[in-house]
Amino acid sequence: MAEKEANPDSAKFRVPTKEIKSPMDIRKWQTSQAYADYLVFLSTLNEAVKGTTLMEECSQSATCEKVLLLLDDLKKWVDEIPPVDQPQRFGNMAYRTWHQKLQDNAEALIVRLLPESLREATQELKPYLTDSFGNYTRIDYGTGHEMAFATFLCCLCKLNVLPPSDSQALVLRVFTRYLELTRKLQTTYNMEPAGSQGVWGLDDFQFLPFYWGSAQLIDHPTLIPKHIPETRFGAEKDKYMFCGCIDFINSMKTGPFAEHSNILWGISSVPRWQKVNQGLLKMYKAEVLSKFPVIQHLPFGSIMSIAAGKNVSS
Repeated sequence: MAEKEANPDSAKFRVPTKEIKSPMDIRKWQTSQAYADYLVFLSTLNEAVKGTTLMEECSQSATCEKVLLLLDDLKKWVDEIPPVDQPQRFGNMAYRTWHQKLQDNAEALIVRLLPESLREATQELKPYLTDSFGNYTRIDYGTGHEMAFATFLCCLCKLNVLPPSDSQALVLRVFTRYLELTRKLQTTYNMEPAGSQGVWGLDDFQFLPFYWGSAQLIDHPTLIPKHIPETRFGAEKDKYMFCGCIDFINSMKTGPFAEHSNILWGISSVPRWQKVNQGLLKMYKAEVLSKFPVIQHLPFGSIMSIAAGKNVSS
């Protein structure tokens, strides 16, 4: 996974701060150690799930199990905090109650994941966790929040709290559970897409499940990209993350697929999943990791360092 800290037990943890304050700072991010570590993390997990299904037997560490329990707790809170009656269509105010509960309990939730020697890392991990499920004020959710959760997992890997043997489980179990939660939040509280490009974006809310999901489908004996718009593709949602994304889109949108999901329609013309997978990583770098409106919210500390990295290429 991402490069380990030389000696995480002796690291001087600190509250992360925002360093990308103008579009000119994007290059600073793209040449940072954090950028390099994040890409290694994404690529490592991508390699781990090539040709797998969501039902695959995979190794899960005790900490991985605890992360799943954490997500289960957050999902239960949604049931305990139902939407309120209000006039506006989007952004149900009950979401703020849910998010406030997350903020109030974040430190306790994180402490459960860490050994005593790393408890001080809680202050670094907290901003990533609290930003993983949407914005308290705007009641919206998008790829920046998704990135915050992936960064949270990346930090746990850098601290070696999540071992390399968890690589498959982080996608097939943890990220799948995370998707279930964020979709429940989106539909329960009518959250708006954050920074959506409409039909000119890959998806209103997510990106990584398409990237990792396309890796799962590499060398699939029957499903190929041209099947993406077809009903039978979404029917495989229990086996493949990409299929689950298409099924969710079709459950939320009406009209011709080519009109409401133009980018995905275009991807369906790519002949092989390997090519789709490679193209999605390039698109993620361009459409998420290079965008100031997304990266301006990412904080940096000692685990995810803004310091110039070695052998970094954007």
